[in-house]
Amino acid sequence: MFCCLFVFTAGLAPQAVATDNTASIPNRGALFKIEQKGHVSWLFGTIHVGADSFYPLEPRVTAALQSASVLALEVDPLGSQDEMARAVREYGMYQNGRGPASSELPAAYRPRLERLLRQYDVPAPSVAPMKPWMIASLLTVREFEAQGYQSDLAVEVWLSRQARSRKQKIVELESVQAQMALFGRMSTADQALFLRETIDAIEDKEQADDARAIAQAWATADQAALERIAEKTASDDTFSGRFVARVLLDGRNPLLADGIAQLLAREQHSVAAIGVLHLVGKGSVPELLRRKGLRVERIY
Repeated sequence: MFCCLFVFTAGLAPQAVATDNTASIPNRGALFKIEQKGHVSWLFGTIHVGADSFYPLEPRVTAALQSASVLALEVDPLGSQDEMARAVREYGMYQNGRGPASSELPAAYRPRLERLLRQYDVPAPSVAPMKPWMIASLLTVREFEAQGYQSDLAVEVWLSRQARSRKQKIVELESVQAQMALFGRMSTADQALFLRETIDAIEDKEQADDARAIAQAWATADQAALERIAEKTASDDTFSGRFVARVLLDGRNPLLADGIAQLLAREQHSVAAIGVLHLVGKGSVPELLRRKGLRVERIY
């Protein structure tokens, strides 16, 4: 089961990346060149956690960022924190004193959740107002942080910081409210199932294994491995797997493709960076852009 917010990391030992010899910097993720009527947009696949060893990115991505008039992200992680807080309150927190989420779980799962919270040093009162899907997301992040990767070093964070240092325009292809609403619209029973499957996946090490696979594929720009991961995601028949495939990928890809096509039409040089799983598999964003008649070239 691939994790709910596409927060991927791995048990890979972070290693130094040379910063004084660009030829030694490896390709990361996936990179596409989108063209129409003399306009060019570079489409880069990201993961939503990171490590110092990820940076800097390879020269073609860096050059594209430097020449672009606009950087497009799913959501700018350094954008309005008030807006993010409102979205968390609206979609991720119980209202009117309802909760805690553990009361929605079968009795056998409650001590398992408590053990994971203790393992990650998360005080139980701090999660009491959280809906089950939000707790599942928190557990996912903490699991991967325990392996040495951090959300504040996520690729989108690095890209946003780079753009801000150059006073470059940043546009969002989605909104944090829209993203969180996808989870918040789940029924309470489905959210509880989502949390149960997250607990199972963490305890069984399945989540760590899947994260290791995608982090390794991203870190080495391994096209074949990324396609295998896309196939596995599409065939995952758990509730969480179906939610990821149908809601977080298939349901969002058309809107992301529309946003990138609109960006290309109005900007001569731009960069769009979205989660790498949106760029592979059937119905991917590059495939949808080709269907729009745009020239799409995979660089790696």
